[in-house]
Amino acid sequence: MSAKIPVFKLRQGGSPLLVSMPHVGTHLPSWLTPRLTPEALALADTDWCLEALYDFLDELDATLVVATHSRYVVDLNRPPDDASLYPGHSTTGLCPIDTFDARPVYVSGSEPGFPEMRRRIATYWRPYHTTLEAELARLKALHGSALLWDAHSIRSKVPRFFEGELPNFNIGTADHQACAPELAERLAAVVRNHGAYSWVMNGRFKGGYITRHYGQPGRGVHAVQLEMAMRTYMLEAPPFGFDEVLASPVRPVLRAMMEAMLVWQQSQQPQ
Repeated sequence: MSAKIPVFKLRQGGSPLLVSMPHVGTHLPSWLTPRLTPEALALADTDWCLEALYDFLDELDATLVVATHSRYVVDLNRPPDDASLYPGHSTTGLCPIDTFDARPVYVSGSEPGFPEMRRRIATYWRPYHTTLEAELARLKALHGSALLWDAHSIRSKVPRFFEGELPNFNIGTADHQACAPELAERLAAVVRNHGAYSWVMNGRFKGGYITRHYGQPGRGVHAVQLEMAMRTYMLEAPPFGFDEVLASPVRPVLRAMMEAMLVWQQSQQPQ
């Protein structure tokens, strides 16, 4: 098993901010596609259009790590031992075998076994995380600390995972274990003061593996996950089209949140 195209795209920036997009990939290797159901081939569980939404990151001189392969190859936001991030709640796994709508990902009998899962971890999962770790270390060396923003989106209504409709902004800090509480409050204040969008902190989505693993405030890495309801910036049904009319007023809020992180980080540095 080898990756025919790069597992991720990397743009190195000079500010303390790193943005990870682990679920935007849509590439399916040729060895995998014949094994997938029509529902899986539609890639409905992709975090669609986030690169277009976050088109201002170069202006913040942020580092950007973007997955190229579908989460059906391997989920980069799950732990390598496939332990549940939300015990007691329904979730999809490291190599998902069902969709968010609980439909099979694989044609019956073609699901991956443990040896294949280990190969996928080595080929696709490990390089992404090795890069995240190296880039965070680089930013810490430059600035004394690093900021990690894990960008996600999901349909507003997915009954398998939550009741009702998600707020527009779902901020996760692993119950303030992944970043300083005062930083989390600054992010909440941006959305609260803007007033146009509903939001929650550490609600149904508290942060996945990336936020929980790399967010270590005591070691100088502050991590936040933002799970956006797709209706905030795009069409949630096929063809999952980006809506610039919706996205335009969202970008200033996202940018203000990231700028608040950078201002806070600077305020923590020795004078």
